[in-house]
Amino acid sequence: MKIYDTKTAPTPRRVRMFLAEKGIDMDYVQVDIQGGENLSKEMRAKNPIGKVPILELDDGTCISESDAICTYFEALQPEPFLFGETALEKGQVMMWQRQVEFCLFMQIGMCFQHSTGYFKDRMNPVPEYGKEAGINASKFLSVLERRLGESEFIAGDKFSIADITTLCAIDFARVVKIKLSDEQVNLARWYEQINARKSARA
Repeated sequence: MKIYDTKTAPTPRRVRMFLAEKGIDMDYVQVDIQGGENLSKEMRAKNPIGKVPILELDDGTCISESDAICTYFEALQPEPFLFGETALEKGQVMMWQRQVEFCLFMQIGMCFQHSTGYFKDRMNPVPEYGKEAGINASKFLSVLERRLGESEFIAGDKFSIADITTLCAIDFARVVKIKLSDEQVNLARWYEQINARKSARA
């Protein structure tokens, strides 16, 4: 099996970190998304919406969407449990994963796409929307600051996929000049801890 990946993009990084935490080796095939390689007929046959990452199994079956790829590997190799072990943990992890994805990760992505014009050859950037998305992302950092004042990790007392998604989002946010403030001491503590993990280099 192999994964079509773009080393500089935040979404594929989530999968690389996840697999690194699991200790799963993978063959990564680099895709030039800036040059539009992901939009080719060949790549659209693997994922109709032309996004990476894409997991291609040995029989040719393809699974796209980072959450779906991670879910697949969690089922294949449950430990360490990154989606939670008990019913309660699974619910809490998915709750925070969804909130981080919609309120932080996607908002930063929209800020990047609409503010920088990086993909202006294939979309119509709306700078006002990009600015608003950046504001929304910054506001959600305050939510996480409060959360991490009462919890060691994003979803509770165990490291999970929600921490992976948050780290990748915060690192990518630097591209659009969204950073942690000096007052966000809980986030800073959490960031230092997560960024020190070996998987953060994946």
